Amino acid sequence: MSVYFRPIIQSDLKIPAGAVPLLGGPLWFDHVEPLERGASHALMPVRDLPPALLDSLTHPRVLPNLPKDRCALMGVLNVTPDSFSDGGKFHDADAAVAHAKAMVEAGADILDIGGESTRPGAALVSEVEEVARTAPVITAIRAAGIEVPISIDTRKAVVAEAALSAGATMLNDVSAMTFDEAMAGVAERSGAPICLMHAQGDPATMQQDPHYDDVLLDVYEHLAERIAAAEAAGINKTHVIVDPGIGFGKTQAHNLALIRGLSLFHMLGCPILLGVSRKRFIGNICGVERAEDRALGSVAAAIEGVRQGVQIIRAHDIEAHRQAFTLWRAIKT
Repeated sequence: MSVYFRPIIQSDLKIPAGAVPLLGGPLWFDHVEPLERGASHALMPVRDLPPALLDSLTHPRVLPNLPKDRCALMGVLNVTPDSFSDGGKFHDADAAVAHAKAMVEAGADILDIGGESTRPGAALVSEVEEVARTAPVITAIRAAGIEVPISIDTRKAVVAEAALSAGATMLNDVSAMTFDEAMAGVAERSGAPICLMHAQGDPATMQQDPHYDDVLLDVYEHLAERIAAAEAAGINKTHVIVDPGIGFGKTQAHNLALIRGLSLFHMLGCPILLGVSRKRFIGNICGVERAEDRALGSVAAAIEGVRQGVQIIRAHDIEAHRQAFTLWRAIKT
């Protein structure tokens, strides 16, 4: 059985002797939790970690064109008629560009453009339709002088290629390159960073009784396999980002377990993206039915990601997140 090590991350300004920095930043840890299927272990001092593992948890991970001293904010821009939170609002190119500008002015470091809803129960969109929704919007955003990195949120290689040609600079694949094997070639040839997300099932069926033996370790091992597949396809590991896929084939209990254990994913050696914004489990816990009213709960979940050293937070309500993150950093520095 494999044993993994989850760093117990701390943010207090008083750092004890023997503690080490997480990824070279202000967060630190002096103990790790060994995780093994079918076994329970006491916390282990960091000094007992094998040197190679310790180095992987302390070496900085820098994403090109993104902040080096803080978590980056990825603004969600769905150009779809049926996304769970904002479907239909930004289908028109002028509305999409206006919203893109507003998010960048509010503090978005990345724009994530999606042309196919991946909400539970969503139907598949054709490549032709998805390209028609996304590529012209990306072109218009660039024509408007918006220069921040643009991510294309797609499972399809043809859509990804069209988006890159239109001005996108990053790939965000919720299937981790399992839906369309050609996606690996697009990432390899372009050299664009690619986010590999865990999902159990596809959007049409993923919330029909999802099951895991151990959700934290199952998701971790799946992402490790997808990173290996990316490297085998010639993709540089420094270009890979991972996302545990909150809400994608997970119950509320699964989502909470993944958020509690987020720091384990640092062992994968890639930056972590967390997407919790406005999701159903937040509404269930907080008693908020409408997705657009879940900003406060979304920020609370995102702050836990920041506390555990996540590098990218994907969000709808950029101003609310920016304020919360700015205040959190002020308190912790």
